[in-house]
Amino acid sequence: MRDWLLAALLLSWAWPGVALAELLLLTEEAPPTSFLQGGKPAGLAVEVVEQLQQRSATPAHIELQPWTRGYQLVKTQADTALFLMVRTPEREALFQWVGPILQGSTNFYSLKANHLQLHSIEAAKQAGTVAVPKQWYTYEALAALGFDLYGTRGAKQMVSMLKAGRVKLIATEDLTLRGELASGGLTPEEVEAQLVLMKSDYYIAFSPQTDAAVVAQWQHQLDLMREDGSLAAIIQRWLPGVSQP
Repeated sequence: MRDWLLAALLLSWAWPGVALAELLLLTEEAPPTSFLQGGKPAGLAVEVVEQLQQRSATPAHIELQPWTRGYQLVKTQADTALFLMVRTPEREALFQWVGPILQGSTNFYSLKANHLQLHSIEAAKQAGTVAVPKQWYTYEALAALGFDLYGTRGAKQMVSMLKAGRVKLIATEDLTLRGELASGGLTPEEVEAQLVLMKSDYYIAFSPQTDAAVVAQWQHQLDLMREDGSLAAIIQRWLPGVSQP
């Protein structure tokens, strides 16, 4: 008998009502949290999700998809999850949540060579157009604040626009900054953080049609990982100096 099936049978005894349906676990290319390595999903978030899948004995497979497609699927399809997603008031009722797994901050960044010094949101507005992927929550937040935005197709185009001087500012998360800059030909040493836009907690978002007992078991296993130190150990391997939330 396959190991996961034996474990799942034990789980169904301990957690009545937990289904054995295979989960589709979606994520996007966002190193170091999720990316393809040797043709297989890898990264901090992938490692956490794999641990949760094993501990909960849930049959599942992970796929990298563009964020827009993943977001649409997790809103409408049973037995589906998308990670890592910022939990916001606007999204609260749309999904079932497991987390938090990470906490990060979204900052404005400029080229160091431009010698910008911004100390307020109003000053950032006056600096000109901000490039940010249109599918990100950051785009929604900045639009609500009245920023002039250029909605890019993704992080690579956002960074390329900054490098080429087409915009003076981008807005992105500190946790994924290095990988995003590399995609557009920049390094962290070439940019400068201007000011923090917002702090964010990152979760696994399950579709509303997914069995709530499965979601509860995943949250239970994440709590155990937090208690036994395994979550902190994974975070430290990928992001030294970052604490678990």
